[in-house]
Amino acid sequence: MKDMIIFDGAFGTYIKAKKPNLDFSETANITQPDLVLEIHKEYMISGINAIKTNTFAANSELYADFEMLKNIIKSGFSLANQAVKNTDVKVFADIGVIFNENAAQEYKQIADIFIECGASNFLFETLGEVASLQKTISYIKHKLPNSLVITSFAVGQDGYTKSAEYYKTLLHEATTYGADYVGLNCICGPTHMLNLIKKLPDNKYNLIAMPNAGYPTVENGRTVYIDNPEYYSEKLFEIYSCGVKAIGGCCGTTPEHIKQFVEKTKTTQKPKKITEAGIKISKKAVTKNHFSKANTVIALELSAPVDLDVSYILGAAKEAKECGVDFITIPDSPLGKARANSLIISSMIQRVTGVETIPHLSCRDKNQIAIKGDLLATNIEGISNILVITGDPIADIYKADAKNVFGFNSFKLIAFIKSLNDRVFCDNPYNIFAALNTSAQNFDSELKRAEEKLEKGANAFFTQPIFKAKDVENLRRAKEVLGSKILAGIMPLAGYKNALYMNNEVPGVEIPDEIIQNFKDKSAEEAKEISLTYAKSMAEQAKEICSGYYIMTALKKSDFSIELIKYIRGRQK
Repeated sequence: MKDMIIFDGAFGTYIKAKKPNLDFSETANITQPDLVLEIHKEYMISGINAIKTNTFAANSELYADFEMLKNIIKSGFSLANQAVKNTDVKVFADIGVIFNENAAQEYKQIADIFIECGASNFLFETLGEVASLQKTISYIKHKLPNSLVITSFAVGQDGYTKSAEYYKTLLHEATTYGADYVGLNCICGPTHMLNLIKKLPDNKYNLIAMPNAGYPTVENGRTVYIDNPEYYSEKLFEIYSCGVKAIGGCCGTTPEHIKQFVEKTKTTQKPKKITEAGIKISKKAVTKNHFSKANTVIALELSAPVDLDVSYILGAAKEAKECGVDFITIPDSPLGKARANSLIISSMIQRVTGVETIPHLSCRDKNQIAIKGDLLATNIEGISNILVITGDPIADIYKADAKNVFGFNSFKLIAFIKSLNDRVFCDNPYNIFAALNTSAQNFDSELKRAEEKLEKGANAFFTQPIFKAKDVENLRRAKEVLGSKILAGIMPLAGYKNALYMNNEVPGVEIPDEIIQNFKDKSAEEAKEISLTYAKSMAEQAKEICSGYYIMTALKKSDFSIELIKYIRGRQK
């Protein structure tokens, strides 16, 4: 135990239990310093050898006034040092997660305040990612070579943070950035954190573990944790037995939780660690290459129904299969207007028709839990392709009843699915497709976004509809820069009104005015002829560049799409 760092428990939830009307724990450094000092000393009596400053949420998100923020941090550090005076207990500058876009700058700014106060030990906790901390860790290590830096991540039971970063990857990255200790805190109760710790290899890291007391409930509007020091101390002892080098408590833990754990370390023999890290489960990975065939790949987009009638979409899918289509792809409620779930409709089409499907998955409506659940169920159904998009936001008119979620963007969702492929979907990994807008005003920026999608794990791209020579030129550039498979988007327009609508109301679509005017005052048959002639010409211009075609069906005009598919297949023959 002599080399073990034993931290205190939760300061925030403990002080709120004592003072329910307190707005923010950190403000007490100024308004109730005696209470802060009292809590520090209570934890010290429990047998710890390290305390955290009462500064977890001391950042600009709570305290916009910088001078106020600075005073709270300085007071918090001073009170912690008063508490440990004439003892061997170490003080750690506690810096919690910062979510804003200036996080990297603010971490360094807060670290500087602590350094000015004399801090040399730093705990960055409840983190969701680590990239924004890289410069701050390097800065601290450069300025204070003998400093001790700990980074601790908040992950769910599956090991993923709210930003879909996997804990094993984060621990490795934080170590390479220079963190002395890495580990986990918050979100998980002790049993789930124990399960995650067991899956880590022996002696690879200096590990820290600080689980919550359990999972909270809400009583009379207050968040409450079960008072379970006996159970908690037993589980914390099991975590300690896994070889962690630093340990403590997070939300819901009190001095009694820590005290019972410390007493257990003195009276109970430490058992041999039982780890899952070395267990290897052999799984036969399935590698699919849908672009290895000689024929051009064709994916046909059909919109999911807005009601219970699936006759149209099944009929169109069966007809497309007979014409030689490779995939049916289903959008995910485009433009934020509800349609039948793209994943379930894709599963139905694949099961009924035998045509492989590619459901679209947007980030608009679902959080990480819902998305993972959908991916699990869809994979069970045999779907092995997914087109990842950020998604159109919900229109303002509907926002009173429906809220945007956007827990991910397309980059993060691609990385999340790639991570699940490596760990969960080993037998049937998803082929991850991404969107590419060849009509983007700043195509250089669009290419950089596409390169990032490749880095995150995308396998190939579907473009927005190609309607003009500039789109074809951008498609060529994308092929040269990305070196990736690209399906060129071709949309046979339904007619004049459809062309106007697409050009004016659909993001990422730009149709030359002369094409729109060609449809004006034309009969249905004339409009079809114009539409297909133009679609075929765009397909011809793209054929030497693309790996295939992504044919989009407008207004249920599947006969337009089928004729285009027949043309492409006939051209090949």
